[in-house]
Order: sequence, then C-alpha cells, then structure tokens
Amino acid sequence: MKEILLIDDDLSLAKLLSTYFQKFEFHLTHASTPSAAMKLLSEQSFDAIVLDVMLPEKDGFKVAQEIRQTYQTPIIMLTARGDVHDRIIGLEMGADDYLPKPFEPRELVARLQSLMRRTASTSPHSLYKSGALVLDEKTFSATLFDQPLDLTSTEFELLLLLVKNEGKTLSREFIMQHTKGIHWESYDRTIDVMISKLRSKLHDDAKNPKYLKTVWGRGYVFVGYDKHGV
Repeated sequence: MKEILLIDDDLSLAKLLSTYFQKFEFHLTHASTPSAAMKLLSEQSFDAIVLDVMLPEKDGFKVAQEIRQTYQTPIIMLTARGDVHDRIIGLEMGADDYLPKPFEPRELVARLQSLMRRTASTSPHSLYKSGALVLDEKTFSATLFDQPLDLTSTEFELLLLLVKNEGKTLSREFIMQHTKGIHWESYDRTIDVMISKLRSKLHDDAKNPKYLKTVWGRGYVFVGYDKHGV
C-alpha cells in the first residue's frame, strides 16, 4: 500500500478519497490542519502529499515551504481552477504538480501514480556531471560542490531533461511533451518560473550562464556537461 497524506479541511473530500484510493492500493491519512499534518510527517513516512491551498491556520503555500525545509516527499497542490498565479506560487514553494478544483478522483490517482514513478526511477545509467554539478537519476538527487541541492522532483525532472539534451535548445513545447508526469498548461509561465528557480539554486548567472542559457524566442539550453553512466 502506498501511503498518501491529504492536507485539506474538507471532510467530505477526505472520506470520498479514502474509499476511492483503496481500489488502487493507496492508504489515505487525513490532516485537516497544517499543525496536524506536520505532526503526522514527524511520526511516519508518506509516499506523496496532497495539499490544498485554502487551509485554516496558514495557507497551503506556506505549508509547502515548511514541508520542504525537512522533507522531500512529492507534493501535489490543489488549486483554484484557472488560477495560474496559484500554480506558479505552489511550484515556487516546492510543490511538484498541481490539480485544479473541482477534479475527478481518477485524475488525482493518475497524477499520484505518475509522480511516484518519477521519484522511483531505477535507470541503470544514471549519473550526469557538469563540473561541480552531479545528477543521479537513480536516486533522483543532485549535488553541487558535493553539497545536496534542494530540488523538488519537478525541478529535478526539468533539469535532467535539459542535461540529457546538452547543447540542444529545447522549446517550451518540447519540455511540455517530454517531462512525463508534469502537467503543464499549453501556455503557462510555470516553465519560466522553474528555470528561474533552478538558476537560483545552481547559483547560475543568466547573463553569463554555466548551466542554463536562454535562447530568446526559442527556449532553453543546457551548456557544457560531461556525462558518465554508471
């Protein structure tokens, strides 16, 4: 059974999902407040977190940020339908995917399954290096100057795609099509936001990039890495 933590004050939704998830071998644990959720996270491990934006005590963005300070558990945020701002802020705070409300439970299950497959990658040739930057596809982790990089699984997936296509300019459309499990909108600033977040974490300069270069009007390119399979 996969352990899923739902952080949402909607008791009827929690009851519905708890029953529905059993069909897919998901066990749902429900926390109606952020404080209850943090207590649960300290007591047991979860395979994924479903986090609503609208919560008592504090909003879901602050909760995502707080979770990311300690845990790397994949997070799907539940946002208002059509609210691009919420999606961008959620990804900035550490969420890995988003799902607008109202939603079909089957779509949430599909998103969770896809997200957990991404974070359980077992590729036999998995180590990618570029100077002090190292990405390990097998463990879904990255280091810079031997220090762990605090990347969400979405950020890691995007960076890995760029690394694997070193020297090639990837359009936003290509990125949307080849980051499986990430549900981009057809025209959305979230990719630009993720690139900006990656640059910040890599201490990369957009004007003199060591890693991520913007090709205006075309997309993004990863520059200069050495690849070593293990």
